[in-house]
This record gives sequence, structure tokens and C-alpha cells, in this order.
Amino acid sequence: MADQRQLCTFFLEERFFGIEVERVQEVIRYQTVTPVPLAPAVVRGLINLRGQIVTAIDLRRLLQVEDRADERLPINIVMHARQGIFSLLVDRIGDVLEVDEDSFEHPPDTLDGIARELIRGAYKLQGRLLLVLNIAKLFSPEILHRGHPMADA
Repeated sequence: MADQRQLCTFFLEERFFGIEVERVQEVIRYQTVTPVPLAPAVVRGLINLRGQIVTAIDLRRLLQVEDRADERLPINIVMHARQGIFSLLVDRIGDVLEVDEDSFEHPPDTLDGIARELIRGAYKLQGRLLLVLNIAKLFSPEILHRGHPMADA
């Protein structure tokens, strides 16, 4: 029997992503974000999560996907990373899926730019690809500050 992995899934437009369920602390509706002056554009700001200050990262901006055209608010996926606790802002949440490790494939050659660095690989599911994010890389200072004028100084 193949090894199973549980992934918390979510969407950016019609793109289907997953992250290891063990990394997820909670999924919550949109919270008011306090902007951080001089922060990179991918850092939407800070949220107060029951007294804990959490950095909110806009996954659309990080993956260079256009900002939302409508008024729908993003969803917060609060998660643990080696660098601390972060909130990942996504369009909508999916389900927790169990996937077979033997259906994992390395990133498709069609990926380019930062997506190629941040996507660990993909699972072929019924009629779609589930792209798995590399959380260790996603929240690294090198990625979060890329292209930010202060990072180049």
C-alpha cells in the first residue's frame, strides 16, 4: 500500500494548491490587516490573532498573479513555518485531501519564475493538478524580500 499524505487545499483563481496539513494551525475568514511601512508588496501587513501578531502574506502577489478584480475578501490560512507563524492569503479554501505519494511528480516544465522555486511538485488528481507549495522556501527572507528595494541595498 502506498504512503498517504494529507494536504490542506486552496485556490488562487482556478489554480489548485496544497500544503501539508500538519503546518496549518487554522483557517479563518478575512481579518483586518495593518499595513507595514516599507515592507515588500507580498507582505500585506499584520493581523492580530487573539493577541498574537501574525504576518499576512499575499500569495497572489508572491506568485505574481494579478490582484483580485472583484470585491471578495481573501481567506487566511494560519500556518507554522521554521521562521514563525504566518497567514497565507488565498482566494478560497478547498478540502483536506489524502494523496498517494506514488502519484507525486516534480514541478511541471511549464512553470517559470518564482513559481518554479516555490512549487515542490504536483499530484495528478481526477481532472486536475494539485500543486504543492514548498513552505520552507515560501516564508524565507530571500523570497519575501525579492524585488524589494530595501533587499537590494
